[in-house]
Parts: sequence; C-alpha cells; structure tokens
Amino acid sequence: MSAIATFPRVLILAGALALAACGKQAADEGPARPAMVVQPDAAAANASVYAGEVRARSEPALAFRIGGKIARRLVDVGEQVKQGQPLAELDAADVALQLEAARAQLASAESDLGLATSELERYQSLLDRQLVSKSLYDARVSAQQAAQARVRQAQAEARVSGNQAAYAVLRAPANGVIAQRLAEAGQVVAAGQTVFVLAEEGQREVAISVPEQSAALFTPGREMAVELWSQPGKRFPATLREIAPAADSQARTFAARVSFSPGDVRTEIGQSARVFALQEGARSLAVPLPALYEKNGKPALWVVDPATSTVRLRPVTVGAYGESEVPVLSGLEPGEWVVAAGVHLLVEGQRIKPIDRENRPVDVAPAPAAAPAGKR
Repeated sequence: MSAIATFPRVLILAGALALAACGKQAADEGPARPAMVVQPDAAAANASVYAGEVRARSEPALAFRIGGKIARRLVDVGEQVKQGQPLAELDAADVALQLEAARAQLASAESDLGLATSELERYQSLLDRQLVSKSLYDARVSAQQAAQARVRQAQAEARVSGNQAAYAVLRAPANGVIAQRLAEAGQVVAAGQTVFVLAEEGQREVAISVPEQSAALFTPGREMAVELWSQPGKRFPATLREIAPAADSQARTFAARVSFSPGDVRTEIGQSARVFALQEGARSLAVPLPALYEKNGKPALWVVDPATSTVRLRPVTVGAYGESEVPVLSGLEPGEWVVAAGVHLLVEGQRIKPIDRENRPVDVAPAPAAAPAGKR
C-alpha cells in the first residue's frame, strides 16, 4: 500500500525536475527575447527643473539703414533664407533721384576740373614767356587744386548715394530662418526700425528664467541636461552659457541661456524644453517605475550583463516613489543598463535582445570613459 502511495510522489518529483531543467535550458539556450532597456538618470528629486524655449544662439534684428515706405515684403515667418537673399524692398524713387543728382554734381565738378587744368596749362606757358605775373599763375594753380577737391567731394557723395540706393533692399546677413516679422508692405519705417528677426543656423540653446534664490548657483560653464517635449525620456548634455547680470524688472528672474547639442534630432525654433540642473553633491540615480521588480518583498532590478546580454536580478535600495520614476539610493551604478518593461516575464540568466523605446537595437557594451553617464 505504501509503495503504491509513494509512486505518484516519485512521478511528481520527476516532473518538477524535468520542468526546472526545461526552464533552465530555455533561459540559457532559447532565442533572445526583445526587452526595452534604459540607463539610470539623475534622480529628479536631486535636480531642479526649469521650463524653457529652444532658441538660436544668434538672433539679429534686421532693419533698413535708411527710412522709407516698404514697397515689397519678400519672405514670411518660418521661411528658410540664405545669406544675401533679399527680404524686403523700400520705395526707391527718392534715393534714385538723390543718386542721379549726385552723379550730375560729379559730372559738373569734373567739367570744372578740366577747365581749371586747361587754364593752368595756358598760364604756365605765359609764365614761361614772362607775359603774366607769378601771382596770377599761383591763382590758377589754386583754382585747379580747388577743382580737384570738388571732384573728390562729388565722387564721395555719389558713392554715398549709391550706397543709399543699395540700402533700399534688406538682405539676410547669414543663413537661417525668419523668426519674427514686425513690418508689412506699405508701412513707413525709420532707419534702424526692426523689420525681421533672423534665427541664424548653428548651435541651438534653451532660454530659461532663473529665480532669485537660485541665481547664485548658476555660473557659466555649469553642466546641465536638456529634454525636449517632442523627445520625452531623452536628455541631451548641456552647458550654461550665460546668465543675465541683473534681474528682469517685472518678473524678478534672471534670463539664462543653456547650450546643447541635439545631434541628429531635429529641433525647431520655439520648441518647448526642460532644463535639469543637478544639485551639487547629488549622486542618487532614478529608473522608470516599470523597471522595478519585487523579490521576497524587497525591490530589485534586472541588470543587463553587457558581455553576454543576459539579465541578473539585483537587490537595490530605493527612495520615495515619484510620478514616473523611482530614485535608486544604492545597488546600481551610472552607465549600467536595466530592463524597463516586462520585468515579470524574465528569469535569471535569460538572454535578451536589448531595444530602446522606439524598438531600435541598443548596444549595451561599456561606453568610453569620457562618455556622459545617464545618456539614453
């Protein structure tokens, strides 16, 4: 009887061992399972966050160098322009008349110079024959020199009038995009009145406002991070380039510019962005909430072995849970990769195929020492 009762137990034990062996074999030899991985960022609790706007580093205000009535506006806001491209034109009737008058004065001065030169030559001949006095000859020399001076003056005035005529066309000083338009065709503008604002091509920055209590901590060259609203979860290394020496008279905040390089990510002028300023001495990291796993009632993370692309469960110490992430106080190092989704489907030693949030393959090999930690 006891032998018959023992027989099912033997079968159950054998089946359990077979299942365990199959599970271990599946983890070791089965196909790699796609898994989304991330690297830890600086915990939000240790960073100050500032809302900002993407701007061009150089944004010159473009204006005519002479006043007049705008005859044509050739570009609109948002258009890409090239260096030297016409943007707007003034009614050039008046400057054309000024140029014509200047050229006529130049022609008159040149005619007077020709007459004075001829007179001087005749008086030179008469002086050689002692038919005129030296004083009369000197008077002709003076008249000829005065005529030469009037020609130079007329030439300069003609060049100024020519420049004035050229100034009737407003041209782009560099490649870029029209950020603002402040005048329309038919409007009379003064010299120096802004007509367009050009956002030049080149480095992009984020303009932020720093409150008074934090202004002393913002020194040029401080390392920061930028996250675009159009690219959530991706932070780009950034540097504080400048901060205003005086606060705004109304908002009582200090205007600051943060330079960053988005790489291949397309950025548009006016995009919203967030700037993260890590507090001095802050070292805790943060991972997305879905990356957290529980083992024996304690938090853990599935950490990826970069050499074999396998996962190992590692106990960690976490801080207060945030809205979308949790700070990791110990057990995780910057630059390590952790599985961020589907953690309940993994087993110890399972081989995975690392991918990012956009289902693209991720290289989990260790980055060079100079690479910034926390980059995703």
